Order: sequence, then C-alpha cells, then structure tokens
Amino acid sequence: MSWATVTPLLSLPPPKLHPSSSFLSPSSSTSSIPSVRVLTISSIHVSSTSPFLSLRKQQICRAAGEYKFPDPIPEFADSETEKLRTHLLNKLSKKETYEDSVEEIVGICTEIFSTFLHTEYGGPGTLLVVPFIDMADTLNERGLPGGPQAARAAIKWAQNHVDKDWNEWTGGDEN
Repeated sequence: MSWATVTPLLSLPPPKLHPSSSFLSPSSSTSSIPSVRVLTISSIHVSSTSPFLSLRKQQICRAAGEYKFPDPIPEFADSETEKLRTHLLNKLSKKETYEDSVEEIVGICTEIFSTFLHTEYGGPGTLLVVPFIDMADTLNERGLPGGPQAARAAIKWAQNHVDKDWNEWTGGDEN
C-alpha cells in the first residue's frame, strides 16, 4: 500500500476518523490549501470465514525503468522504409483520389516514417501512432489530396509488418 497527497478541487472539511485506525497517518501539510491523504491498495480480500478485510499486495506490472528497449537499427529502418514506399506506391497509384501527387505523398510519408524508425523505434512495443498523425497533418497542410487515407494505409501496413519484421531481423520471438 502506498500514500499519495492530492489537493482537492473542492475545499471540504476532512472526515472525522478514529485516531486508533492503524492505516492512517497524521497529515503534516503546511500549505494553506487543505490536502487529502489517499490510500492506494492493490487488492482487497474479504474472507468468508472472517468479517475483517485483509490487504494483499500484488505486483500488477513492472516499472517501465526495469526494461530498456533496444536502440533503433539504421539498416532495419532503411529496409522497412523501402518496403513501406513500395506498398504505398502500389496502393495509392490505384486510386484516382491522389491524381498526379502520388510520388509527393509517398515521399512525405516515407520521410516521416524513416525519421521515426531511425530515431525512436526499438522493437515491438515501440511503434507509435504519432508519425502517422504527422503524415496526415503534413499532407493536409500542403494541400495534397487524401492525407488521412494515405496515413491510414501506412499505419495499417506498419501494424501488420514492422514488429514481425523486427523479430525476423533480430531473431527475437514473435509474441
């Protein structure tokens, strides 16, 4: 169990609690704004044989600091960028929406994707949606047709291939 101090949005008087409660500790706030102690409990167990509650501490997940994702691999980034370029050229060339802008749209999408892979992608669990939002925004800002559709095609491809390709590239498992 752990304690946290929060500042309430409404200034209500603190509840009257019996001083012998073993899970309470006195508040030592020096601020003029009242603070409230909040008890965080992982789980509460009610025994069928006893009317008392018992507390059980359970570890739900490990701290993010305990696992370090691998650094991006430039050769992998280049390979995946080329695969995305090929996919988008094939997919977008079939649609009249993009008119004569297919090359420019694909160039913008692959540049953003390549930058992400070279700087941030470190294997499964690190594929973010941000670069794909950036694709749609950049295409729209430049007045190019079909920005959201092109970004969707890119993210759909990435979700189906990037983590799997990383595992093949690094010899990792395919969870």
